[in-house]
Amino acid sequence: MFVFCDARCAVRVFLLLTSTLWSASSFYLPGLAPVSFCEKDQAGKDQEVPDCRSEIELFVNRLDSVESVLPYEYTAFDFCAQKSEKRPSENLGQVLFGERIEPSPYKFEFKKEEQCKHVCTKTYDTKKTEDRQKLEFLKKGMLLNYQHHWIVDNMPVTWCYDVEDGQKFCNPGFPIGCYVTEDGRPKDACVVNSEFNDKDTFYIFNHVDITIFYHVVEHEAAGSRLVAAKMEPKSFKHTHIDNPDCSGVPMDLINKFPVGEVKIAYTYSVYFKEDKNIRWASRWDYILESMPHTNIQWFSIMNSLVIVLFLSGMVAMIMLRTLHKDIARYNQMDSIEDAQEEFGWKLVHGDVFRPPRKGMLLSVFLGSGTQILIMTFVTLFFACLGFLSPANRGALMTCAMVLWVLLGTPAGYVAARFYKSFGGEKWKTNVLLTAFLCPGIVFADFFVMNLILWGEGSSAAIPFGTLVAVLALWFCISVPLTFLGAYFGFKKNAIEHPVRTNQIPRQIPEQSFYTKALPGIIMGGILPFGCIFIQLFFILNSIWSHQMYYMFGFLFVVFIILVITCSEATVLLCYFHLCAEDYHWQWRSFLTSGFTAVYFLIYAIHYFFSKLQITGLASTILYLGYTLIMTLIFFLFTGMSMFLLLFLTCMHMSPVMT
Repeated sequence: MFVFCDARCAVRVFLLLTSTLWSASSFYLPGLAPVSFCEKDQAGKDQEVPDCRSEIELFVNRLDSVESVLPYEYTAFDFCAQKSEKRPSENLGQVLFGERIEPSPYKFEFKKEEQCKHVCTKTYDTKKTEDRQKLEFLKKGMLLNYQHHWIVDNMPVTWCYDVEDGQKFCNPGFPIGCYVTEDGRPKDACVVNSEFNDKDTFYIFNHVDITIFYHVVEHEAAGSRLVAAKMEPKSFKHTHIDNPDCSGVPMDLINKFPVGEVKIAYTYSVYFKEDKNIRWASRWDYILESMPHTNIQWFSIMNSLVIVLFLSGMVAMIMLRTLHKDIARYNQMDSIEDAQEEFGWKLVHGDVFRPPRKGMLLSVFLGSGTQILIMTFVTLFFACLGFLSPANRGALMTCAMVLWVLLGTPAGYVAARFYKSFGGEKWKTNVLLTAFLCPGIVFADFFVMNLILWGEGSSAAIPFGTLVAVLALWFCISVPLTFLGAYFGFKKNAIEHPVRTNQIPRQIPEQSFYTKALPGIIMGGILPFGCIFIQLFFILNSIWSHQMYYMFGFLFVVFIILVITCSEATVLLCYFHLCAEDYHWQWRSFLTSGFTAVYFLIYAIHYFFSKLQITGLASTILYLGYTLIMTLIFFLFTGMSMFLLLFLTCMHMSPVMT
């Protein structure tokens, strides 16, 4: 609702601008243009809509499960497949997310209803090892509740069913089948049918009733547009496989296969209904509105927003009152002797810009953090406009990857500028580490995860060609741009500090517990994490529970609040450290806000054990591996944004110190 309203507004604005340049009948975002459908005898004959289609294609995507991180291609389970047609092209984001869209043998004609139409029959001889392995893999998919994901006209085919409080939930997937345990307890989808009652038995959904809803276009052009596709999975043991009637007992597979032949016939029925209430531009709304916790999210985000704004105001008020009081007291001093008797942050003005330890590593982190910060901001901005909505499959990941590659220049520039201001002279090492250290860690982790996926035969394993393409983007575009940014960064003069650094470092007095480095860093990450953990729950749900995430407007607001909260918490804690005459603020400012990533890691581990049902060593390793990548990215992003703010604050406050 929120996102797609923005998308429609953006389209209207663009239409208004382009209409002044050339005449056009209509304009839509790439990949989001509507398709008109007509009955077979009218297809292609209408002069107003020459591209009107009669055939409706159904595409199948990978199968995934909430109990496993390993997705599999549709053909891995030996379902009815269409081998003659070419697979549709996929963008980089879809490949990286493991989507594998391919055509299916399910073909429909607009407004032509079919009942119990036979698709194919799969025959398995349990005496043959290959057939027995196929059946075992099919049983494993039902045991782990693997879900189909079908697509019609770029719309997910949804399974809508009633949940608590009389509400209806529309799932953009439906299970392969279900399992009744040895003690007679039905698991997952087996609860929907009382006939699923045999102990230690699998029931496969080999029939689907598909209802396609369409909207007749009256004002724009002739033809109809599809606005929804809903289905209901069923199970039938067809007595006459060549001429099925879709009646009788469910199709069961006993856990312990008897010796003999097993036949599974796949069928479908399709119906068409006109719906005048749903427009094509809002056809995703019924899916998004029915998602669990959507209504709760409104209250939770607003509640978090109010709390964070209140805490931010308190921090800002304390900072302003304390600093104003200190500055006023210093300005009222009548003699040098009075100044010499003072203590606190004013006494460390000659050491505040002293180069930090490990300045090389800090500057590299700052460069990589700049790259991630800008990438995140721009990606969320485009997502808020609706350009990266769920209708644009893979667009979010593709946009983030392209932006990261193109933002190598600011990464190299920022790293070079700060390293030069730290007095560093090994510029070659600096630019090489900026280009390869953090991206190399991410790629190494990703490559190890990909090896595990390859070993498990998962569809999420990146093909070798795509892996080479990703490396080419890194080495041929990102690395040269990083070198270019570093060249301009080192070419400029070093950042001039407003005060001169003392030759002899000032001795730091004994620190109290709360002004020591580690307690301050640990406390500094609590407040920023408090403003994101609610939104973090929905993000993790979208990644690991395969739910659509579309609340990018709220996410962008939380992103801004996170930056503000991290800034104020870091400035406040570093002010206390400077008052304690501890001038080692550079690493402390970076780690204080960056420690939010540690809380993110702890929460992700808690989410794994409390919310997910993932089983298996490979899935657990994959979850931890991908979580570590997200933790590193989050660490660099939060640390960089806060260090830059504190650096600018020190540059501004140094003249006051003197």
